Amino acid sequence: MTEDTKKKSKKTVASNQKKEAPKKKVVLKKKALESDSAPKKKTVITKESTPTATAKKRPAMSVPKEYIYATGRRKSSVAKVWLFKGNGRVQINRQDPLVYLSSERLISKVMFPLNLMDLASSYDVRVDVLGGGLAGQADAATLGVSRAVLAISEDFRKSLREHGLLTQDRREKERKKYGKRGARKSPQFRKR
Repeated sequence: MTEDTKKKSKKTVASNQKKEAPKKKVVLKKKALESDSAPKKKTVITKESTPTATAKKRPAMSVPKEYIYATGRRKSSVAKVWLFKGNGRVQINRQDPLVYLSSERLISKVMFPLNLMDLASSYDVRVDVLGGGLAGQADAATLGVSRAVLAISEDFRKSLREHGLLTQDRREKERKKYGKRGARKSPQFRKR
């Protein structure tokens, strides 16, 4: 053997020993844990023991093949609205509107386009809303319902436009700027 091959073989043996060393330490740690005199109780959390998993998932309102789809937006909320023939049922995020919005005022705001056109008892509404707070979600749902009602008939456009139901409110929160307390408010001025 030449000197170069001896050096290489020594390096490979040394590297193999380095790789094996941590395995022995891990085994020693496991044995030390097993040999503790007082057995520790482990609390295992499973999906079945959590309160959300025990509650039954509410079924979504099934959307038939013939439906009208519209989208509404307000602030950071987006509402997907399905309108289809029915008897006046309404679901917002798979829940009763009164449970989800918890305000009669917001519910009447969402249903206003249907009530204005006297369609509330002849159509079912399913709304899926994401983002924002309840007021923004209600406004987004209102715009979505208005657009869906407009898709039923173009004759509704004039009365919907008069009540301002087809105009999207584009106002959003302005970003904070550096050197300011918020978007525009400056820190308090101090003369000396």
